[in-house]
Amino acid sequence: METQVSEDFGNEVYETLKYIIDPEVGINIVDLGLIYSVSLDGELLEIDLTLTTPGCPMSGTIVNATEQILLKRFPNLDVKVNLVWSPPWSTEMITEEGMRQLEGK
Repeated sequence: METQVSEDFGNEVYETLKYIIDPEVGINIVDLGLIYSVSLDGELLEIDLTLTTPGCPMSGTIVNATEQILLKRFPNLDVKVNLVWSPPWSTEMITEEGMRQLEGK
């Protein structure tokens, strides 16, 4: 049975994922609003993420980096990263921190 993660564990996952920077935009994937969900099913940590565009040339790199950083941070868990397209990403998904970073560029 899939369950949402505890707030503390979820925060730990999100903080870990902030190390992954979208190379085209230069902002981390959390503040860019690319992470749609984090769930834990027993020992399986599952992440749903999207990209800014379906044709993003960095899709494999971002998905692989997400999986690798989570496996390193949570070695006792299996990690599955799902690339999803619904709902489509839009700039409204960028966090306040992400907007500050964009405005500073």
